[in-house]
Amino acid sequence: MSPVFDATTPEGLADALPKVVAGVREGRLVVLPTDTVYGVGADAFSREAVAGLLAAKGRGREMPPPVLIAKTATVDGLATDVPDYARALIERYWPGPLTLVLQAQPSLAWDLGETRGTVALRMPDDDIALAILADIGPMAVSSANRTGNPASRTVVEAAAQLGAAVTYYLDGGPSRGGLASTIVDCTGLEPVILREGALAADDILAVVAAARANSAPDGDTAGSVTPAATGAQDAVAPDPTSTGDAPSARDDDAKPPTADDPLECAADAAESGAQTLPDAQETPR
Repeated sequence: MSPVFDATTPEGLADALPKVVAGVREGRLVVLPTDTVYGVGADAFSREAVAGLLAAKGRGREMPPPVLIAKTATVDGLATDVPDYARALIERYWPGPLTLVLQAQPSLAWDLGETRGTVALRMPDDDIALAILADIGPMAVSSANRTGNPASRTVVEAAAQLGAAVTYYLDGGPSRGGLASTIVDCTGLEPVILREGALAADDILAVVAAARANSAPDGDTAGSVTPAATGAQDAVAPDPTSTGDAPSARDDDAKPPTADDPLECAADAAESGAQTLPDAQETPR
């Protein structure tokens, strides 16, 4: 049975953090709370751990996970050719529910899957997630659900879907979010909104337009967003909680959260002080 750590108190988090960090560094998976829904995470630089994450979700290499980071300064270590409008979005919305698809640094020694030379980055607004990221570094984190199933808003819901495929479960209480992050492709001259989630498309484009207006010489129209960028809203799924993955963003294929599903857990729980989750029937796909 997989250990579940109560991270809702400072004492509980202090007890869980060194055990979880050590395990993730050894290539194990962890379910952790974020500011949107629960996620399942792995060391982004461990090929085997990332492969395990994809297998736990029931997805292939054609759907690579995003990478969560603890500091905005990490962006330039992982991405290249970051446009000014992307930096404006980072300043406005990070930490928060915004994922930016950027050109990846070509020298990175990782294998997230078929990324086509891009990386999707986000800095979550969650103290537990940030504490883990600060110790481990960049982590590949996907929504804690089997592909096509509902997103998990509690650690119980996550365990019901992922079971023994995950070694550690961090219980941070019910998630504060509900909608997945908004995903913006920032690999071109104009932002392309791949999925509208917790942040509205109009708000994203307004920040871009304002940043350009502030940096443009007097009388210049550089602050406006071109038709190509506003037209990108056509790529936004009508339902912000659509189960389809965006072409470049590649993650959070979760449906809206629903009621608790039956639990499925069967991992070894030889962790001192950790709770365990009971066995139950496998959750239907």
